[in-house]
Amino acid sequence: MVAVVSVCLIFAASTFSQSQPKTPLGKESLTTNRVSRPFDVKMIPQEDKTVDGVTRMVLDKQYHGDLDGTGKGQMLTGGINANKSGAYVAIEKFTGTLHGRSGSFVLHHTGIMTRGTPDLTILVAPDSGTDQLAGISGKMTINIAADGKHSYDFEYTLPAAQ
Repeated sequence: MVAVVSVCLIFAASTFSQSQPKTPLGKESLTTNRVSRPFDVKMIPQEDKTVDGVTRMVLDKQYHGDLDGTGKGQMLTGGINANKSGAYVAIEKFTGTLHGRSGSFVLHHTGIMTRGTPDLTILVAPDSGTDQLAGISGKMTINIAADGKHSYDFEYTLPAAQ
């Protein structure tokens, strides 16, 4: 179990790149914004194994700063081995405020570790924003300091407040 959690944390320390979403013709222009702050995370392993080699964890996060709220979700990990290779996927629902605008949105995580080299992608699920966060799109990077503390870098676009 320690190996699974360790690999998941290493996945989270990686970065990725993706092109910005296109704005349809005739629609308002979207500005890219960025927020970075710490967050707290608990990954709780579940004992409901139905497939050997696959582990499920419950995610419980508390985001701080301009992105302020909770993230609740589930993670599946598999293929974790002595060569430090494996994969994980997770779905997380954020509920709270972003620069004072309230609502929720879903984050989709995909992590691949190949012999210790991580590749992590965390994207806002299309059309998942609610209330004042409707229309949000973006990507998140997770950083883990040497002392184990987590922080996020969230780059997003959001239509102007109405």
